[in-house]
Amino acid sequence: MTRRVFLAAVAVVTAAVVRTPAQRFPPGYVDPAPVLAAAAAEIGESTLRCVTFSGTGYGGAVGQTVENAVNIDWPRIDRLANYTRAIDWGTETSVETFDREPGLNPAAWKYGTGWTGGTPIQKVRRQTHIVRGDKAWHMDGDGPPVAVPPDLAELYRLDLWLNPHGFLKAARLPGANPIAFWRWEQIEKGRDGNVVAPERVHVVAITVFGKYRVDATINSRHQIQRLKTTISQPALGDFNIEHESTNQIDIGGAKWPTDWHSHHGWDDNWQFYRQSTGHNGYGGQFRDVTANACPAAPTVPPAVANATFPATSPVTVDRLAEGVYRLGGGPANSYLVEFDRFVAVFEAPGDEARSLAVIEEVARLAPGKPIRWLISSHPHFDHIGGLRTYLHIGATIVAHSSNIPFLNKDVLNYEPRTMAPDIMSRWPPTEVAEGYNYEAVQENYVITDNRRILRVYYVQPLQHVAGMLMAYLPAERIAFEADLFDTHEPPRPAQLPAMRSLRTQVERMGLPVDTLAPVHGAPVPWSAFLAATKALDARK
Repeated sequence: MTRRVFLAAVAVVTAAVVRTPAQRFPPGYVDPAPVLAAAAAEIGESTLRCVTFSGTGYGGAVGQTVENAVNIDWPRIDRLANYTRAIDWGTETSVETFDREPGLNPAAWKYGTGWTGGTPIQKVRRQTHIVRGDKAWHMDGDGPPVAVPPDLAELYRLDLWLNPHGFLKAARLPGANPIAFWRWEQIEKGRDGNVVAPERVHVVAITVFGKYRVDATINSRHQIQRLKTTISQPALGDFNIEHESTNQIDIGGAKWPTDWHSHHGWDDNWQFYRQSTGHNGYGGQFRDVTANACPAAPTVPPAVANATFPATSPVTVDRLAEGVYRLGGGPANSYLVEFDRFVAVFEAPGDEARSLAVIEEVARLAPGKPIRWLISSHPHFDHIGGLRTYLHIGATIVAHSSNIPFLNKDVLNYEPRTMAPDIMSRWPPTEVAEGYNYEAVQENYVITDNRRILRVYYVQPLQHVAGMLMAYLPAERIAFEADLFDTHEPPRPAQLPAMRSLRTQVERMGLPVDTLAPVHGAPVPWSAFLAATKALDARK
């Protein structure tokens, strides 16, 4: 790096943080301007307007673990082959393409956060995800552009700045307000064999979009080695995202990292306050890098520009039997079962807004009756975003015993939610996560008023997730289930193992079923489920 380029970088960064010569910083804090300037000079930030990088990566399905174990990766359903991403900070755009096995993932899901069951399944290998300003969209193969909901589009947009060059450019944006301090770090605790001597590092914190605090850890060689931010995740609340990038190479006067590693959730959470946190939501080796070959910024398609997303979709009501209703209208259903003096609800998917809307509909259908029980099928994040809402209004959470430690410690807790405070964190009931607020199911459980019986069963064996529950109304011969058989799209081979587990469980228990009520899709006759299972079995 020449002296002229270094001084130019110092001048640019210093202009963003104007300090008077006499200004002092509190103990422990330092002036961020020279720290940022040195980091910018180290990687030639001022010379890089845009970048394109290619290689092979991986994507983890955040919130979709098979079992709630400590320190595990999110499931890597398939690698991201033929991966290419082009980032242009000036136009605030990102175009990302990769190949991935179809039939396994929601089409709208890129990787990391954002998995939503019950939405259309990826049908084509080639996937495209684009960000332009505050708009984002995806394409399944050559299919039409589909708008990404605003809350997720904002996270995709945030990711533009979660790289060393992007962070330094974001530090100069209005409202960034850099703050810097120093500390000693050992980086690793040693279990991976990476024991290093403590190193004095600087951390620079900025604010992006007026709400996200992004922290950069800058080592003694002026290299940004870690970027961290906090987002809101409905199931867990404040949620950690942490990017690490290494192996910097020269790309015509600038340096760009080729090896990427991103945690979604806390890494190395030994003895931490989380019971179960996966990590490694994204990463790979992208060693084909091109600097400043900036393509034309993509035009936001009209279908994306004009897309509307209500705060929560209207709740639809379908009567299955006397006092039994499907509460739909979104990618996932809840089911209401009315008893003499109370009601039970099967599943609390989505988020707080969705659950509050469903609860209002329950109050209309069964006035004056409390929601005494909320049956949670399994702890995947897209299925438990409303559990806290039901707990807040007085429901007892029924879940498999293997999932209680996770739910009790990570979800049904007093932990503050700073990014998106929910009704539970703002006005918590007196008792949270006491023994009477949840019921741990081993093999089966019965909810009854001596007039109607609702049975809850543990489904086994199951590859999809540990601790799966289903429910059954013997008088009405209705079985309620989640992710074992989805009807929002035609049956696909990837679902066959779960379908076999459901069939085996029903046969093992000798349950006469007329209607199968899925969380994803409309209820179907049991005969239709058996026919679909038989057809997929024949294809094997």
